[in-house]
Amino acid sequence: MSEKNKYYMFIDECGDQNLSAFDENFPIFTLCGVLMSHSQLRAMEAKIATLKKKYWGEKTVILHSRDIRKCDKEFKILFDLDVKKRFYEDLDAILGEPNAYTAVSCSILKEPYIRQFGRFNDIYGQSLSFLIERSIFFLDDVAENADMHVMAEMRGKQQDQNLLNYYNKLRDVGTHWVTPERLQSHIRKFDFLSKKQNVTGLQLADLIAYPITQYLLYPDRVNFAYDIVKDNIYVSDDKKLGLKVIPRLEKGV
Repeated sequence: MSEKNKYYMFIDECGDQNLSAFDENFPIFTLCGVLMSHSQLRAMEAKIATLKKKYWGEKTVILHSRDIRKCDKEFKILFDLDVKKRFYEDLDAILGEPNAYTAVSCSILKEPYIRQFGRFNDIYGQSLSFLIERSIFFLDDVAENADMHVMAEMRGKQQDQNLLNYYNKLRDVGTHWVTPERLQSHIRKFDFLSKKQNVTGLQLADLIAYPITQYLLYPDRVNFAYDIVKDNIYVSDDKKLGLKVIPRLEKGV
């Protein structure tokens, strides 16, 4: 397989998958995947490394959406408003660059979901099914004979095993729109990586998941962060196929 036909999908989440008890102020779970070709990934790694060296002098800082918003840990430097302004301008330029990556996401609105489907479904696995399905649509759009390496953030030994079992079941049975043979022909590897490994793609997925989640929770609010990333959400035939909400919103998302 040539590098031009090699793609990666990095997966991270926003919120938790608990349906039995959840924060009424944040009643949503989002699973976000970031798709990049080999060349896009190398370019993104270089840009993120440059950003980190500019503000911290080294590349080991891990970009984490919550820490950035809270100005916590290494991001205490953002209490300086001049530094904060420059940092966000630089980060937004990376996240908003056209064709630098493609995002696919699945969000579960917990209260209407429970009313319709109950509390006992695996919403992480359900969301993964959507991401896998739409990533295959994307691969068919962009390259003949493309294959993909999927990498998800580690969450715990049992949770990771459950997710791997769900993924293997997808490989065996496919989805409504994707046969198992088509899935197996595109996805070659599925791995778990730790946030501590400083993986650029996982950090990118984390940074994109939060503004998408906020947009779906509060679609009428001003959301500059979503405006930055929205044009890189997967679109095919003029349909935003990379933005899925369960249950479906009235506006058609």
